[in-house]
Amino acid sequence: MKLAKGRIVGLICVLAAVAIVGGVFAFRAAQPEPVAPVEPVSVDGYLGGEKISLFDDEEFVDLSERAGLDISYRKAGSLAMMEASTDGMDYLFPSSQAAVEYGDELGVASTGEQIVLNSPIVVYTYRDVADALVESGIMAKDGEVYTLDVDAAVEAMLADTTWEELGYAGGYGQFRIDSTDPAESNSGNEWAALIANSLAGGRPASMEDIERDADSIRKIFAKSGWMETSSEDSFRQFLTLGESSKPMMVGYESQVLDLSVNEPELFEQVADDLVIAYTTPTVWSTHVLVSLTDNGESLCDFLMSDEVQQLAWERHGFRGASQLGTDSAERFDVIGVAERVPAAVELPAPDAMQRLIQVVSGA
Repeated sequence: MKLAKGRIVGLICVLAAVAIVGGVFAFRAAQPEPVAPVEPVSVDGYLGGEKISLFDDEEFVDLSERAGLDISYRKAGSLAMMEASTDGMDYLFPSSQAAVEYGDELGVASTGEQIVLNSPIVVYTYRDVADALVESGIMAKDGEVYTLDVDAAVEAMLADTTWEELGYAGGYGQFRIDSTDPAESNSGNEWAALIANSLAGGRPASMEDIERDADSIRKIFAKSGWMETSSEDSFRQFLTLGESSKPMMVGYESQVLDLSVNEPELFEQVADDLVIAYTTPTVWSTHVLVSLTDNGESLCDFLMSDEVQQLAWERHGFRGASQLGTDSAERFDVIGVAERVPAAVELPAPDAMQRLIQVVSGA
């Protein structure tokens, strides 16, 4: 019996439809189950102000989200965060090993410690101030790189030398170098260590040295009056108040490099007059991630990744654990940045650093 041509065509269409539907179901059955969205791991802790620009960077946030981390922070000075409550905290991110050792003395319970970033302590000043101090011998200049002789600066401050006597007619009163509060913030604390080492003859100051030189150390810091508790706030004050109010201020090399990349208009306003002076000797500010929980450990792994290390240098001026950038410092187009940092000195031992904090606090 012959089927009509129309029926044959219809039958073929039905069979084709059945095959297609069957193929779709077979394809779907062969596919893996869709992966349920993963909840990001929340990580909260205390962060030094000089690293806020890095943590707020859109690329940093994007990288952290891809790593499955939801990172938040509370701003605190390096020493102050060691004294704060760690309830609900996953990490502490101070700016020095000395702060970490201070935390150890206070009983901060960590699950791990890792040096993540480095930045040398520097002194920020203005070009006419720097040139006057070069003439007086407190500073020196090699090419475009300025250095500041800590011994000469300490001697001048203890002698109550005036700015005018040092050749800077625009300065009012006695020569001084401002810093953050050394009892609360790392940059001021490490500046205090450099002063103590100078008074100890250039070696890391001992407990006995600090006891002997306590009055001299207090005298130097008394010249600054009230001090900021955050290195970033202090740097902003330096930029805002200007040369007549803050002729010289202790900070981190990374701060001006960060400024040049992330606030180019503000940097252009100060670029011609701003001077970075590397102290001789200097100390490295080692930014140590102190993990308090497993989530803190995950943050540490993330911060040590190549992508974050490159971002920290290229956009925020932090040198890596090797104390070098991921490429040349010329990338910043900031005058006077040293490719390699001049001679560095060790900080005093932990017990001496503890006594130094007490001394600058008035005890």
